[in-house]
Amino acid sequence: MSSGSILFTGGTVVDGLGNAPVRADVLVEAGHIAAVSPSGLTAERTVAIDGMVIAPGFIDMHTHSDLQILCNPDHTSKLSQGVTTEVLGQDGLSYAPVDDATLLELRRQLKGWNDDPPGFDWSWRSVAEYLKRLDGSTAVNTAYLVPHGNLRLLVMGNEPRFAAAGEIAQMQQLLRSAMEEGGVGLSTGLTYVPAMYSNTEELVALCEVVAEYDGFYCPHHRNYGADALGGYRECFEIARRSGVALHLAHTHLSFEANRGKLPELLRMFDDAIAEGIDLSFDSYPYLAAMTTLHSQLPGWAQAGTSAQQMARLRDPEDRARIIAELNVTGSDGHQGLTLDWSGFYVAGTPGAPELEWVMQMSIAEAAAKLDVPPAELCLDLLVATDRAAPCVFFIGIEEHVRTLMQRDEHTVGSDGILVGDRPHPRSWGTFPRMLQTYVREESVLSLEQCVRHMTSAAADRLRLADRGRIVPGARADLVVFDRDNVTANASYDAPRQAATGIRHVLVNGVFAVEDGRVTGSRAGRVLRLGERA
Repeated sequence: MSSGSILFTGGTVVDGLGNAPVRADVLVEAGHIAAVSPSGLTAERTVAIDGMVIAPGFIDMHTHSDLQILCNPDHTSKLSQGVTTEVLGQDGLSYAPVDDATLLELRRQLKGWNDDPPGFDWSWRSVAEYLKRLDGSTAVNTAYLVPHGNLRLLVMGNEPRFAAAGEIAQMQQLLRSAMEEGGVGLSTGLTYVPAMYSNTEELVALCEVVAEYDGFYCPHHRNYGADALGGYRECFEIARRSGVALHLAHTHLSFEANRGKLPELLRMFDDAIAEGIDLSFDSYPYLAAMTTLHSQLPGWAQAGTSAQQMARLRDPEDRARIIAELNVTGSDGHQGLTLDWSGFYVAGTPGAPELEWVMQMSIAEAAAKLDVPPAELCLDLLVATDRAAPCVFFIGIEEHVRTLMQRDEHTVGSDGILVGDRPHPRSWGTFPRMLQTYVREESVLSLEQCVRHMTSAAADRLRLADRGRIVPGARADLVVFDRDNVTANASYDAPRQAATGIRHVLVNGVFAVEDGRVTGSRAGRVLRLGERA
């Protein structure tokens, strides 16, 4: 860790605003960028970065670090990528606001995303209390989206029905409180329970509250498969009717059913912008998705309490009905499509070490070894792991990924899940992969374009005018990297591999990574909409 003024000399400044790289020195004082100049600057400490790039710290717009950022506070997975800010509370499910009963259910439901470590201190209940726990205790900055699923659970439990007018009013009041306590917007997960049971009217009513606070709506929308364009269309309708700013989560157009449909989606984007909708989106540079295996089941099978859900997994009639939807008619949990078991891989078997061998192959291959149908093995895995098994499945279309990342509205979100025996490599590799594959190797983006997408474009969505850019007065969230050698080492076979080529990372002017080593600093702060420091 370093204190006092710091001068980075000999580097190439990529300012985060899309301007061409320039050779300049950067002076950091009191947690801010004090000056940017080709020469003439002095400081208590000089750090030579000849041949390196110095850029704003990267902002991960979609993360699932809500618990792990506290359990493993060095946060090497993100710092080693140059990430200095993460947006939590994604996909409509997190750990605040809660009451005792809701927290217990969410701990079970989110175990496959965040684990449920024994002895952990769960003493918060409100958004304010959760953010207080984060503030000054984390290696990176954080911003928090209020999760729609939490609001629904608090008001009406995990009931598979539309909300009544009075229940929507209660959710609106909870949302107002959460926004006033520091939320930056509303997230939802419309293929996850309980949010999948909501209708458009409920979402419009909640987004009207978000718009009052100049926040943004961040939907994991209703369908990414059989009716993907319809899922996006509903997002634009909600933004249009409520006046809320719209940030589309992990935007992609995947599955073979959607190949060739990207021009229609891009026309939707253009039409929405022309109408005045404040639009942005994030994506990750990989072709596989990751979530919990249980979330792929039909919504009716995920209704009710944990005990009720487990009972369905054991009941022969319910199992047969679930399997029919997974294999024949399509599951709403899997975007209305049937599951291609040859492309599904279990990423962890918590509580069931005897099944770890399944992770070495697809579910189809593992089922063949056991001489059982793949869907039967899926349900057996869920029973054995108390529904906590995460999974990785391959659905992406590379040409769509490349085209989307070239849009001006694009930001980068890892969607990284940090738990499981073999998590998705995006948790450790998203940002270096952007620089390695899509800038250096394939020239899909220029360096300055890519850095803008990973910095100021994201900061602008968060209304943070002093983050995501290298200009005098901005906060000193910085990354220094070797543009010619930065490499994403994480892979599907070895996902927890730190990137190489990231030399230094500063969070609020303090070294979080110095000479390639994590320092143990806890300089991260909770960021609120429009906040300046």
